[in-house]
Amino acid sequence: MTKNQDRMKSHTMELPRQIVVGEKNINEFGEFLHNLTKPKKISLISGIHVKKVLRQRIEKSLKIKKIKFVWHTSKDNQISTLNRIQKDVKKDQSDIIAGIGGGRSVDTAKLISFNLDIPFVSVPTAASHDGVSSPFVSVKSDKPHSIVASAPLGVFVDIDIIKKAPSRLLASGCGDLVANIIAVKDWQLGHQRTGEYYGTYSAELAMMSAMMVLDNSGKYAKNGLDARVIVEALISAGVASCIAGSSRPCSGAEHLFSHALDKIAPGKGLHGEKCGIGSIMMAKLQGQDWKKIIRTLKNVGAPTTAKQIGLTEDQIIDALVIAQDLRPERYTILKEIEMTERKAKSLAKSTKVI
Repeated sequence: MTKNQDRMKSHTMELPRQIVVGEKNINEFGEFLHNLTKPKKISLISGIHVKKVLRQRIEKSLKIKKIKFVWHTSKDNQISTLNRIQKDVKKDQSDIIAGIGGGRSVDTAKLISFNLDIPFVSVPTAASHDGVSSPFVSVKSDKPHSIVASAPLGVFVDIDIIKKAPSRLLASGCGDLVANIIAVKDWQLGHQRTGEYYGTYSAELAMMSAMMVLDNSGKYAKNGLDARVIVEALISAGVASCIAGSSRPCSGAEHLFSHALDKIAPGKGLHGEKCGIGSIMMAKLQGQDWKKIIRTLKNVGAPTTAKQIGLTEDQIIDALVIAQDLRPERYTILKEIEMTERKAKSLAKSTKVI
């Protein structure tokens, strides 16, 4: 056993047991649950809009399989909201929880599932990031970061619903996938510098997910985004994190930059958009082809400048300066550069982010 393997000792892999990706299949949701765990009762967590759009079809599919259900509304990521929903879900005494919606509802279900030790399924209605199948939850606090919760027991996707979401969300998902190129390189760097565990398989899986976007972006520019391919790539990226036992294959310096922006300019830009912009700059620091990343993001309709998502020059510079401090224990390219305001400004300007 090498020293590196010894340091890792062991990690538990939690993987989704069943992943269903279909088209116009939301009416099969009850059957999916029945095949998964035969639950008698489910707690459904979603936003107001998603509930309005999908309620009838979901309820009908549950009634066919005689599954009782209770709806809960997720309005924001505040701790107080999470606690309130968690109390209510506990009272339900359900066998399983479903997070139905964009990132927030899935994250809420994930956390509550972990805290109450009840399995959950992920039902994404938008493909804006890779959290749909990963065990990680982004938490908004004075230090925005992600924590490890539960991986979903199942993932259920109706591509037709994803296609109806604003195209900006799917483009943001592409940004989150492109980020894997930076994350994997940072992970390799951490392994070289500190001897931390590096999982070749999960790194390759994350890279393959990113290449689905990079290799096809020219085609997407002509014919529009292929929702199914992007959803499958995002699911694979989440699974790569499950296999790695950490967010390493999908989260490097570009994610620290995104988290820094969450702190400096909360509510500006989508997660994947910020990761995409971060990837342009980090690629330059890593000596990777940052111009190719710009071309890819433009092809899929994702932003490449601060201005496009309403961020100022100063916010970008500040985020670059504080990014590594948000997770000092995570080794990234930013550890190798004493990131001053001057350097940050020069990096952002030279890559046309500002």
